[in-house]
Amino acid sequence: MKTKMKTMLAMLAFGTSALVAVAQDDSGGPPGGGGQGGPGGPGGPGRSGHHHPPLPIVMALDANHDGVIDSNEIANASAALKSLDKNGDGQLTADEYLPPLPKDAPADAPRPPTPLIVKALDANGDGVIDASEIANASAALATLDKNGDGQLTRDEYLGKRPGPPPQDSNGGNGGGGPPDGAPTGPPPGQ
Repeated sequence: MKTKMKTMLAMLAFGTSALVAVAQDDSGGPPGGGGQGGPGGPGGPGRSGHHHPPLPIVMALDANHDGVIDSNEIANASAALKSLDKNGDGQLTADEYLPPLPKDAPADAPRPPTPLIVKALDANGDGVIDASEIANASAALATLDKNGDGQLTRDEYLGKRPGPPPQDSNGGNGGGGPPDGAPTGPPPGQ
């Protein structure tokens, strides 16, 4: 029972941290609230203690921490990613590019959904950003630039926050019918 409770709490914490990471685009400021000693920085004003850490991969790529990965940062992506390689093996695993698990999380606790930026960089989808993927990082990041302006905003590298489903005039979900092309209306013969 305790293991199930810990697993549920860990999943809740991960879901919350994923929402916080996605919601950072509404904060109006840089991720983490600024640099050393600045607002939200260590010892800085506005430090609430309740802020979840941003994604290490984003912090490494966004060198000036303004929330935008600009063209210079994209060009230097390979070097920035190599700075995350804690064990020097030439590749990045989830424990190197994602925030650490809470200390009380079970060993088998699931991770939150993979951010768009990681999906783009991990070309083969194996969860490891290997040496060839690190070398190709600038090209991979460029695929996320949906508006072609040469820089990546939070919406482009994390994805837009999911909104409510569209509603039709009757207050329904406006989804256009049941999934899988199932027929609508009463069964035949009625």
